[in-house]
Amino acid sequence: MNKNYYAVLMAGGVGSRFWPISTSEYPKQFHDMLGTGTTLIQKTFQRLNKFVPTENILILTNERYNDLVLEQLPMVTQEQVVLEPAMRNTAPCILYASLKIQKMNPNGVMIVAPSDHWIEDEDAFAKDVTACFKKCEKEDVLCTLGIKPSFPNTGFGYIEYNKESTTEIKEVNQFREKPDYETAKEFLAQGNFLWNAGIFMWSVSTIVNAFKNFQPSQYALFEKGLPVYNTSSEQDFIDENYPKAENISIDYAILEQSKSIYVLPATFDWNDLGTWGSLYDKLDKDAQNNAIVNSKVITEDAQGNMIRSPKGKVVVVDGLNDYIIVDKEEVLLIYPKSKEQDIKKVLTKVKDTFGDEYA
Repeated sequence: MNKNYYAVLMAGGVGSRFWPISTSEYPKQFHDMLGTGTTLIQKTFQRLNKFVPTENILILTNERYNDLVLEQLPMVTQEQVVLEPAMRNTAPCILYASLKIQKMNPNGVMIVAPSDHWIEDEDAFAKDVTACFKKCEKEDVLCTLGIKPSFPNTGFGYIEYNKESTTEIKEVNQFREKPDYETAKEFLAQGNFLWNAGIFMWSVSTIVNAFKNFQPSQYALFEKGLPVYNTSSEQDFIDENYPKAENISIDYAILEQSKSIYVLPATFDWNDLGTWGSLYDKLDKDAQNNAIVNSKVITEDAQGNMIRSPKGKVVVVDGLNDYIIVDKEEVLLIYPKSKEQDIKKVLTKVKDTFGDEYA
């Protein structure tokens, strides 16, 4: 296994659209969302570990999830868990992790990957990532994986690549914001647009130089910590300085400004598992098209539902179609699948009415 290969596994999000299973205390990446016996973060770690050495995988998360990470990934050391003392979006934490890796190995190339995606063909994933790694080792470029769109999705950002490109890894023209439905249809008709999956690859020297050029104040803040990174004094420095970092995504901070970005259209099946509906799409269905996790279900005139309960619980559903039905201890959610994007608003209402203990 190549010792220059590194991974940064992003595991700090809350996943509030998966409420009530995903909460701020116990987010979705630490749950077995598909009922397979493996949590999403465990599955992601295993996928990366096929081509990245165990000791070269860093877990980037909020400090409140430190114990969950160590419990679910017993093969990693505390030094591999990079803790954010404050929520500052993706750019600051990626810079921080990149400087840590550069100090360990100036020749490192790295992948930044979310911890909560579902990828079926893991061999194809490894092949795509290593193809990008090889390009990043030879050239000062930033690479990303794009997903071939299967329908005009308005929930993803898009990557527009150069139509004239004849190479496997294509030059990016621009990143596009989440479109409305008509614009998304135009993107698909043009044929050179991909979904932005938030999976990035680059050499540590290239990404650090990009921060120097495009985010000099952010770079100056974290560069001060170089003497203490990977030492016992690191956390004190981060606790003091990390909250001063600008709250900005890697897309705005770097990718939309760089002229040396390339995208590889992914060869694997992908699902971002962002909502109950996307989970429903991935699961096997019964004869009535209900997707069931953990429950023992009896249905009557009930079709197209997403049903989840504690393991072995008997659930009887009559006369409901296309609903999300989730039973979790002190919370029961019965909600139309068509309104799944509003679950965030529901969660806010629950917090306002009953307090944070249910969130």
